[in-house]
Amino acid sequence: MSEGALLVLEDGLVLPGRSVGAPGTALGEMVFTTGMTGYQEAVTDPSYLGQILCFAAPMIGNYGTGPAHVESDRVWPEAVVMRVAGDRAGSAGPVGWRSWLAEQGVIAIADVDTRTLVRRLRDNGAMRGAVSTELGADELIEAARTHPPLDGRDITADAAGPPRTLGADGPRVVAFDCGMKRSIGERLAASGCRLEIVPPSTTADEVLARDPDGVFVSNGPGDPGAVDGVVTALRQLLGDVPVFGICMGHQLLGRALGLQTEKLPFGHRGANHPVQREEDGGVEITVQNHGYAVAAEQAPDGVVVTRRSLFDGSVEGLAAPELDAWSVQYHPEARPGPHDAGYLFSRFVSALG
Repeated sequence: MSEGALLVLEDGLVLPGRSVGAPGTALGEMVFTTGMTGYQEAVTDPSYLGQILCFAAPMIGNYGTGPAHVESDRVWPEAVVMRVAGDRAGSAGPVGWRSWLAEQGVIAIADVDTRTLVRRLRDNGAMRGAVSTELGADELIEAARTHPPLDGRDITADAAGPPRTLGADGPRVVAFDCGMKRSIGERLAASGCRLEIVPPSTTADEVLARDPDGVFVSNGPGDPGAVDGVVTALRQLLGDVPVFGICMGHQLLGRALGLQTEKLPFGHRGANHPVQREEDGGVEITVQNHGYAVAAEQAPDGVVVTRRSLFDGSVEGLAAPELDAWSVQYHPEARPGPHDAGYLFSRFVSALG
């Protein structure tokens, strides 16, 4: 029989649920994704380190799980929250979703009023929360209120994988791994480059010693305003080697170019985010997972905003043409999701010659 569970927010919201994963208590920033598919890809995305992930779609887990759908070697959210959680085999593989979460040791709860939770986060912004099969409401709320926020924390080293190389031929690209999804490296290498993936602590001199044709900066968790090491390296690399960044990499490039970053009220997470290109007015439907954005009310000389969100007008792309540097806020690999932006990896690699 499944255990009872509680979910709380630091503002005092209490919602009951039912444990469908491992027992225990989890603390973190409560966030939600609107994606209806890709649940296994989502929870294995290192960008969710330090967060509790709520799926806004009413039913999650209805096509099974399998190794082809993971983006890393572990589950990253501190806990997973759902309204209805399936547990059948399906097109993704023979193991049911709930069974897989339990096997992974993930704290996961279902039968939660996720509609109320998502509306609270949309109205009041992202906040700290907690999930537990052990503690009462008052104790759990106090734990959430005293848990360290993500703001001001650099946790990219905790999310990065080991140094590794993908691809054998083509231009040499050095990639800063701030918490890179597996499919990002695979898509870049498939675009025709030799990809050398390095930790976020790598210095500019160490990058240049590899004689790169280009530099890539990946997605990752935490506050981009605290990731000073990568920003310092990028400032020293700009003008010497082409740079392309996505998601957190976009934010870090923005900081290296003299812009600031800011926290969004509740972030962008899902597979249906419309982005408009400034160059031609075209719209791309994109996959996104971020809680911070580049603030660009007044871009420095030589820096242009290339894309904007059609949801809230936030900056979704930057370029510094004279420095051969550019970035997008969203995920071109789109695993899963619309493939409108898939051309961006090939564009980057082909431009390197």
